[in-house]
Amino acid sequence: MDKKPYIALFISIVSVSFAAILIKISSADSLSIAFYRLLFTTLLILPFVIFFKKTREEIKKLPRKTLLIMIGIGFILAAHFAFWVTSLNYTSVASSVILVTAHPILVGPVSHFFFKERLSIINSIGIIVSVAGVIILVLLNRQPEGEIIDPLKGNILAILGGVMAGLYILGGRKVRKTVSVASYAFIVYGISTVILLFLCIIFSSELINISVTDFEIFIVMAIVAGLLGHTLYNWSLKHVRASLASVALLGEPIGSTLWAMLIPAIAQIPSKYTVFAGAIILLGIYLTARKAKTLI
Repeated sequence: MDKKPYIALFISIVSVSFAAILIKISSADSLSIAFYRLLFTTLLILPFVIFFKKTREEIKKLPRKTLLIMIGIGFILAAHFAFWVTSLNYTSVASSVILVTAHPILVGPVSHFFFKERLSIINSIGIIVSVAGVIILVLLNRQPEGEIIDPLKGNILAILGGVMAGLYILGGRKVRKTVSVASYAFIVYGISTVILLFLCIIFSSELINISVTDFEIFIVMAIVAGLLGHTLYNWSLKHVRASLASVALLGEPIGSTLWAMLIPAIAQIPSKYTVFAGAIILLGIYLTARKAKTLI
């Protein structure tokens, strides 16, 4: 069995778990953060398009239907970032990241019926256990505290971000079967960047008077969460089931919660309920991955 897709998936989850932390320590507007993260990630991928003829030729020869689907995925990704990044203004890192990664309840059944990626009993139990852990954490940690100003609004935004993430995964799983990761990422990220730019203009988000520190955060975010996180994750989508890829992302809230606890600038100490629910989620991930098979 080729373990590379699973190693890539693991690295992507660890990398993306830094995203919420970097967002929290930035002082920029939410939409500005989302825009610059996608912009810098797109610019980092641009050399692969400029210097690799194979990638350029692939983009030129993309069927119109495939290109339209990728544009649609770009819109979905922009919505995902807009909802999720904004949610971190109102609720805790733990609640926001858990809710935004609670999309297996959408991805699992859809991939089962439409992608013919049959869920085994173990896989199904894993998804159920993971989602149960998410529900327990949200229900037992719904009261505002400290800097958390409107958990209900934040949680709703995070849930909407999670729905968009689920659609993004399903769309990527379909397109990545025939399109290389460089072409896919460049077009989807590029479209998302343009959409987020328009959103920044519409909602009057600051794009120019941003501190050097924030720009440094955006660049780190693009490299770590963008390239090593989302792009590596997109590569793995061609080799693992959509339901596994989706449930694996439940590892993100565990990592983000730990970083939020350890970094003094954030210092959000998880409650006993967070620890308990986190253990349940990890168990669900293990059960889901246990019977997973790489697709050839």
